[in-house]
Amino acid sequence: MDTTELRPVLAGKTYFIRTFGCQMNLHDSERVAGLLDACGCLEAADPAGADIVVFMTCCVREAADQRLYGQCNSCKSLSPAPSGKRVIAVGGCIAQRDGEGLLANVDNVNVIFGTHAIAHVGELIAQAFEDGGRHISIAEDDALSAVDMPWHRETVYHAWVPIMTGCNNFCSYCIVPYVRGREKSRSMEEVIDEVNGLVRAGVREVTLLGQNVNSYGRDRYGAPRFAELLRKVGETGIERIRFTSSHPKDLLPETIDAMAEVPAVMPHLHLAVQSGSSRILKLMNRKYTREDYLGLVDRVRERIPGIALTTDIIVGFPGETEEDFEETLSLARTVGYAQAFTFIYSRREGTPAAKIEDPTPHEVIQERFDRLVKVIEDTAHAFNQGELDTVVPVLVEGASKKNDRILQGKSPKNQTVHAPLPAGVDAQDWVGKIVDVHVDRARTWYLSGTVVGAPR
Repeated sequence: MDTTELRPVLAGKTYFIRTFGCQMNLHDSERVAGLLDACGCLEAADPAGADIVVFMTCCVREAADQRLYGQCNSCKSLSPAPSGKRVIAVGGCIAQRDGEGLLANVDNVNVIFGTHAIAHVGELIAQAFEDGGRHISIAEDDALSAVDMPWHRETVYHAWVPIMTGCNNFCSYCIVPYVRGREKSRSMEEVIDEVNGLVRAGVREVTLLGQNVNSYGRDRYGAPRFAELLRKVGETGIERIRFTSSHPKDLLPETIDAMAEVPAVMPHLHLAVQSGSSRILKLMNRKYTREDYLGLVDRVRERIPGIALTTDIIVGFPGETEEDFEETLSLARTVGYAQAFTFIYSRREGTPAAKIEDPTPHEVIQERFDRLVKVIEDTAHAFNQGELDTVVPVLVEGASKKNDRILQGKSPKNQTVHAPLPAGVDAQDWVGKIVDVHVDRARTWYLSGTVVGAPR
């Protein structure tokens, strides 16, 4: 991407990006940062030190809207920008959904760019600096893609690799297909070329991204080819492969086989269930039953013993009864999740579920949510006990936020691991290295132990 024309306007200006929501938003933020870097901009530590403040948004839950409005309004009280002028930009799913309508809630925004217009963010911001006006772009542009933009990775050892965008599932509660569009898969050759380049650059772990990675290739090749992609990515020499998100209805036997047979694929699967009630799953348009899901879990565990299973669960979907909720609790106990992201249902205008009336009091929904959290805490604690007195290879992320003499990293099962640093070692020296840790303690949300051997 040629940024030559933008540099006279943007060079030397500082920027700050705040990201809300999913991993795809994190990837989009890295691309926006890369483009601003290419224009000669410099990253700032906080909004007060930035000429350009970018909010990358998520619209899955209502709280995200309110949070964005609060963040934008807080920019009004910041000290003057270093250059004397500050541009506020909003991108991501809320920008795509609301477009110009966003200005009704935030009157100090200069730039709005949708999920399909990320490649235009540089020129939009440059125009705002030049004329002081408001510039909006939410139209899809097939000629330019976020993956073609420069890249500013947050870490040297890990990279997000989008393999597809959009979603065809139209779950009744979900706004994502309306703001991200229909599924579009990148070519397998393009993905493999990107991973090969990352390996040459020293990246040790990649996370393959898509709203539903299991359907990768259906739009391009006529049938899903995610299993084949996993095998080919494994042949690049990358040391760790993760992926998200995974829809249960499309998790094919050949994908499970690839997960079991490709050494680089980590023994962790995020398989969103959303509810343990077949009745609610039908209302959600999830296209599988409770029995289907549990059968899938059995097949995964038969092929990959000890795998860490994580999930998403919604509490309070319209019409959910106590019996429905008890089925969710029962399923969570049966599966024994290593972790779960639990949410209270958030009504999203434009989705089919928004039309369903529900008389259930909020206090009842909150009480159910609290019960679910307790069950997940119990299953997570029980799962982690299986790591006691074992040695796990940990990819070091840095020092613990609470103690700079304690390293923090991730196990193959995506567990957080802590261990004291040996004398004379700085955590930054080990960032991106893999160290073996003997697990001495297994808590609900982390493992801790002792480093054994040298980093590699």
